Amino acid sequence: MGIHDRSYYRSDARTPPRHAASPGWSITTWIIAVCVAVFVIDGFLKPTAEPVRSNLLEGVSADQMRKLDRREFKFTVPEATGGGTGRGVAVLGGSNPVATVDYRFERPLTRMGYFSTARAVYGSDPILGISGFEVWRFLTFQFLHANLNHILFNMMTLFFFGGMVEQFLGSKRFLAFYLLCGIAGGLMYLFLNGLAIGGQAAFGPGFHLPGLLFNDSDTMLVGASAGVFGVIMAAAYLAPNATVLLFFVIPMRLATLAYGLLGFALLAVIFGWANAGGEAAHIGGALAGFWLVRNPAHLHGFFDFFGQYDPTSRVARARVAARRGTVQGGSTSVEVNRILDKISANGLHSLTESEKRILREASRKSQ
Repeated sequence: MGIHDRSYYRSDARTPPRHAASPGWSITTWIIAVCVAVFVIDGFLKPTAEPVRSNLLEGVSADQMRKLDRREFKFTVPEATGGGTGRGVAVLGGSNPVATVDYRFERPLTRMGYFSTARAVYGSDPILGISGFEVWRFLTFQFLHANLNHILFNMMTLFFFGGMVEQFLGSKRFLAFYLLCGIAGGLMYLFLNGLAIGGQAAFGPGFHLPGLLFNDSDTMLVGASAGVFGVIMAAAYLAPNATVLLFFVIPMRLATLAYGLLGFALLAVIFGWANAGGEAAHIGGALAGFWLVRNPAHLHGFFDFFGQYDPTSRVARARVAARRGTVQGGSTSVEVNRILDKISANGLHSLTESEKRILREASRKSQ
């Protein structure tokens, strides 16, 4: 079955019926707009210094430092440099240097929203103290980007493939799908980094295992890539034979592109290539997208404050038709409601061909 043979991709199915259409922009457009707005606004704000780790001077005990009140330390903050980093000094008692402190200069929105093991979950430093438990970072890092190329790649990919997946899932479920894929990316990064940190704590600094992330716990993770990878995997499931142009030049099947990108990410993590942490997040997002698009029933219930079900989905159209009475082909509203209940319990892909035909008829009846 080609992409244009699928009901949600034909011209008569791409536009929701009048009663079901969501006013204004699609969720895909909103995500792109928010990411671009955050990138532009943050670009106009002045970078600020954030202490990320301390380096104790010779003869200074970490255990002794941890017992002291953080207010007893005074810090010298370096000036911003072209590299975005700097090193200051931590002083105890007014004149006794005990450690150097590494600073990172980041723009305010990035500083408040980036993801790292130390900030989102837990970190401990003898001078800087305990950090972590900032769980909002599992969401906010998805709307931040490191540079122009980073945001251009992510937003263009979302623009090309997001609409297809949103049309299949409906707006509410697509938003849940996208954010869950991003969260899964953060969790994959956290899992591999946590195993590496725990392994070195248990077996010493010489511990090494391919596939783990042996970067510092304060290493930053930003970008929509995890959610975007989930969208690519979902699009490859919906239209595997659609032709796409790699680098706008090389034609290939969408499924080939999706699984090729996933394979590259796996190799990057296993062999520790550049941006292995980002590729780990891509793997998490891709795996979540692979599973969720095949089990969309698990996306029900998110954002219920917008309504009990997604008014832009194909299921909504059938539900409206069922309320109106008999569906085309002689199928009763009772039959349609039975099918809808089956979708809620087991997902769209649990339906037989006959049940799918009845659902399509009900959807067309409501338009």
